[in-house]
Amino acid sequence: MEILVCIKRVPTVGGKIAVTPDGQEVDTRASGFSISPHEECAVEEAVQITERDGGSVSVLTLGPEAAIEQLRGALALGAHRAVLLETDGREFGPIATAAAIAAEVRAHPYDLVLLGNEAADTGDYQVGVRLAHELGWPVATGIKSLAVSPDGVVARREYRGVEEAYSLPLPAVVTVKEGINLPRYPSLPGRLRAKRAAVDRSSPAFGAEGLRKQALRVPESSQQQAEVLGEGVDAVPSLVRVLEEWGVLS
Repeated sequence: MEILVCIKRVPTVGGKIAVTPDGQEVDTRASGFSISPHEECAVEEAVQITERDGGSVSVLTLGPEAAIEQLRGALALGAHRAVLLETDGREFGPIATAAAIAAEVRAHPYDLVLLGNEAADTGDYQVGVRLAHELGWPVATGIKSLAVSPDGVVARREYRGVEEAYSLPLPAVVTVKEGINLPRYPSLPGRLRAKRAAVDRSSPAFGAEGLRKQALRVPESSQQQAEVLGEGVDAVPSLVRVLEEWGVLS
């Protein structure tokens, strides 16, 4: 089984989100970079499949040279080959991204392509479906369980409380969601192997798309304030009054 996993370098934002003065990008000066939890699970799923059934896992990202850091992180988790589709820093849209990935897929005999259900930054849900359309392959999205055999894959997901199962022939494209598995931590031998590993490179041409970003805006957050009822036993009457107002006490 030859599996390709597509990942993306995205900002790691743990606190307040800020945008650049021109409103075009998330300000990453105070943040690091990672891949989304969905993509971590996609890498883990691919590694588990090949550990069980044999084969190899390639990881691919479309982005600047700095994205090699995320590729090496995936190699440390057990992937065997890394591919950088190097850009000049401009953000490819979903159509151009899918076309660039499709060129890599056509050049290699992959049986299965896994992606995260959506990227952690743009969250546009489009690349997996557009890639499958570009290749003419079957696709299943939002998957939380995947069973692979030489005959194909059975992909399961839950929608509005009902489990749906899709049987797809290979080759196929599948997008997975966080929770399909529990990603492992990289081992020391894995980190050392990833550090020495070669990275295959190519530079797809940038293609402008019909959609244009106007500006990013951080939504206003609601301001919440806490009221101190008192200290020690002096707060008991006020606490009882609040509980009565809430209907907790009869």
